[in-house]
Amino acid sequence: MATDTPLTLPDGRPVPLMTGAERPMLESWLAFHRATLELKCAELDDAQVRTASAEPSSLTLLGLVQHLAEVERNWFQRVAAGLDVPPVYEKGNGYALDPEHGLDHALAAWKREIARGEELCAGRSLDDLGRTADGPMAGLEVSLRWVYVHMIEEYARHNGHADILRERIDGVTGA
Repeated sequence: MATDTPLTLPDGRPVPLMTGAERPMLESWLAFHRATLELKCAELDDAQVRTASAEPSSLTLLGLVQHLAEVERNWFQRVAAGLDVPPVYEKGNGYALDPEHGLDHALAAWKREIARGEELCAGRSLDDLGRTADGPMAGLEVSLRWVYVHMIEEYARHNGHADILRERIDGVTGA
């Protein structure tokens, strides 16, 4: 049964495309994983999203959202678009928590980074090349296709962390 209407899961997340062209499929999987991260933070208070609930790790849901804002900026703006932009957060990787900025602030920053990356990559070919900015792969060329695949992997991995954190915080489990 084919449909032009995007399908959603009962929890509101978009169902990734199961057939069709490569780019929309990659974008739909990335949208699914982004929605999963946001769902993992839903209905939690500030203390809960700051809780490092999987000892001995200091990882928190708030830190994950901030980190993924940094990841969005790095891969779509620095690498794919070649922009020289500063980190979103002063501490660089986003995991450090600021007592003055909670989840609403982090989600707004994360959504701005997503929107900016989508704007910069719209109309680009999956074969367009960018160059890694820093880290162990500094200077290597990667295609926009590689960036999408990497971002899906990055979210999938961190959503696994978010699953564990959320379950330890309040017992909520599931995709």
